[in-house]
Amino acid sequence: MTPFPRRAVVTVAAACLVAGCGGGAGPAADRPATTEPPGPRAPAAVSPASGPRPPARSVPVGLEIPAIGVDTRVVRLGLAPDRTVEVPPVTADDPAGWYRHSPTPGRPGPSVILGHVTVGAHGDGVFRDLARLRRDDGVTVRLENGSAAEFAVTSVRTVAKADFPTEDVYGDTARPELRLITCGGPLEDGEYRDNVIVFAALRATAP
Repeated sequence: MTPFPRRAVVTVAAACLVAGCGGGAGPAADRPATTEPPGPRAPAAVSPASGPRPPARSVPVGLEIPAIGVDTRVVRLGLAPDRTVEVPPVTADDPAGWYRHSPTPGRPGPSVILGHVTVGAHGDGVFRDLARLRRDDGVTVRLENGSAAEFAVTSVRTVAKADFPTEDVYGDTARPELRLITCGGPLEDGEYRDNVIVFAALRATAP
């Protein structure tokens, strides 16, 4: 596994999805706080005993979370000119977005997918109910090659933006894991105060 560039995610760390998370107040309403990510570490080897066999590398194209009624396409996200992470488009169909500098889903390491909690005039975002997920709920990521990576939720955390757990989210892991991130908590001056982060681990792969 090649670690994704940590310095590239300085402003991804709070991941509050600048556009659409400010209660419809516009792109500047919810500027993510910044934290300094840790430096890259050597990737750990994954043995067969570590869990399911990782699927071949393939970019995600769809996401299903039955417990909260999510079935959406997934777009690729990079970095904006100001070095903040790109966010999914604010559209009526409201896709989730995979941060392409993280591992592809199912490969060793933390694959990161972001989604809006609100999309302005379009209403609720695709990750509006992310905080309702519970341990062992299933998350399926459909891959471009026709296979799928099936994850099980291990924990759900709501954290203040100022206390975003950068290492927990972006730190290298030996096993394939998934992070789902959106805004959360109360609105304060038109901005969501917190982030909701779902942690999940690979449970199975499907051809």
